[in-house]
Amino acid sequence: MTAAVPSRVSPRVVLASIVGMWLCYFALVTARGWIVGLEMHGPLLWRRLAVAAASMAVTIAIWPVLRSLDPRPLWFKIVAVLVLSLPASLLLAGINQWVFADIENEVVTKIGEREGFRIRQDEAGNLLVDPLSQASDPPDDSDDEAPPAPLPTATPHVPTIAQQEQDSSAIMISSAEREVTRWRQLTDVALGRYFLLLAWASLYLALAAAEQARSAERREGQYRRAAKAAELRSLRYQVNPHFLFNTLNSLSAMVMTGKTEAAETMIQTLSNFYRRSLTGDPTGDLSLDEEIGLQKLYLDIEAVRFPERLRSEWDIPPELAEAQLPGMILQPLIENSVKYAVAASRRAVTVSIAAREEFGRLVLSVTDNGPGQPSRGEQGHGIGLANVRDRLAARFGDAASLASGPGETKGWRTVVRLPLVRHG
Repeated sequence: MTAAVPSRVSPRVVLASIVGMWLCYFALVTARGWIVGLEMHGPLLWRRLAVAAASMAVTIAIWPVLRSLDPRPLWFKIVAVLVLSLPASLLLAGINQWVFADIENEVVTKIGEREGFRIRQDEAGNLLVDPLSQASDPPDDSDDEAPPAPLPTATPHVPTIAQQEQDSSAIMISSAEREVTRWRQLTDVALGRYFLLLAWASLYLALAAAEQARSAERREGQYRRAAKAAELRSLRYQVNPHFLFNTLNSLSAMVMTGKTEAAETMIQTLSNFYRRSLTGDPTGDLSLDEEIGLQKLYLDIEAVRFPERLRSEWDIPPELAEAQLPGMILQPLIENSVKYAVAASRRAVTVSIAAREEFGRLVLSVTDNGPGQPSRGEQGHGIGLANVRDRLAARFGDAASLASGPGETKGWRTVVRLPLVRHG
């Protein structure tokens, strides 16, 4: 038996989960930007799309690693996800910072102007924040005639007096503080990406566990069907050897008593019977027409043994000819009638086989007008009735039944009820 191949989550499902998660992130961040009133929506929009695409690529790169861990225990996969997501989140945070670096200062300046501040950067890299009222005070209206004195010319790298006064009133954020802030932002973004990666990895592990559970259910169903098929084969093969044993005994008796023509007829009929009964699947179904054909061959064989005592009657409606039933299901019942009615009588015995439809079910009956001793029903359970009951239970469960007992007037009657399934 070949080793079971570990079940995998469909690549289509994995890709859909990755794309869906990052598109949802893109939509939420974009909506947040509109709500809080961020400036420059157009340039920010395509940069968010670029970050989302890069995030998808990084997550897709993580997927093969997680897939290789499918056979591992759950605790191992959880630890691997926690460790693997850390560098991936830092990479995503770095990509985010790099993509938005060229527009960050413009966005900050726009926000400052909207809030009434001017934000600028000096040559040392320090960030200066001062109110716009101080940055551009209007001239005093009390002295209209006196024009404002011109500002002294600024030499290179030397701030003017106005600039010095303005810088002295501005709030300065040093370059070192800005670097610390940048690292804090990087860490903050990385933590957010870390959470998103953990969320997707959790979803993937849940999908993998569900797929493994479905695969286990399918394997269990396959094993159950294989066991049932083996049981059906065993029960089916119990029929043919038992019948063959009886027939060979009869042939031996015919040969010993000089009934060579009868023995030859029985051998030919027996050959036809086995050719037809062994060509099909022992676990498969036959049509009622095929089953009746086999049983007629069987009774032809037994008629060679009991030419004066065995009579048969058939009541099979044509509309039920294609009804499906387990192959050779009637043979043990007919064999019981031959063994306990025909062989035990000195007079002619009629074995009647009938079929009918009853409330959507197929009803089959085997009746004889033999002695009908009560004890023969118990004896017949050995390889006859018990075999049929077991096969019906294995094939249909509680949907099929078998009842056997004395006939209404005399003899013995066995009735089988099973689901009516027509061919096709």
